[in-house]
Amino acid sequence: MEPRPSPRLLCHPVHLVSLGFGSGLSPFAPGTAGTLAAWLLYPLLCTLLPDTTSFLVLLLVCFVAGIFATHHTGKVLGVPDHGAIVWDEMVAMWLVLFFTPSGIIWQAIAVVLFRLFDILKPPPIRQADSHFKNGFGVMLDDLLAAAYALLALAALIRLYALLPGTGT
Repeated sequence: MEPRPSPRLLCHPVHLVSLGFGSGLSPFAPGTAGTLAAWLLYPLLCTLLPDTTSFLVLLLVCFVAGIFATHHTGKVLGVPDHGAIVWDEMVAMWLVLFFTPSGIIWQAIAVVLFRLFDILKPPPIRQADSHFKNGFGVMLDDLLAAAYALLALAALIRLYALLPGTGT
């Protein structure tokens, strides 16, 4: 079991980001805590960046910055993908939510799907997770989980549209 990081790490801006503004310090399911924090912050991001281009540029910047931030925090903690590092979940969840239909039910389904694929790590997620032991690997495996979640979500949306009375 990984040792829990000290809350003092949050005083450093890089660790503050890597640890999901403190959500990664949750003693229970820090990855889920980071995902839920991302879900809570998503409406604020949408308000600040209402157009598609600026939001996607922000996600790209967050992904690239996350490579360096999570790598640095992983080195400090002595574990490249320490459970408390949740920036990768947050950025990936924002991407998933961006392509999720509006409404709390669809968003909740998106959160569950993302967590499911992030935890199960079907191929090639598991291979990426075991092959890349650096910030890029930390960010990549959650990006792949986001892709799986988006594919599953698209299938569910299509099935829902085929139900009588729901129409598109």
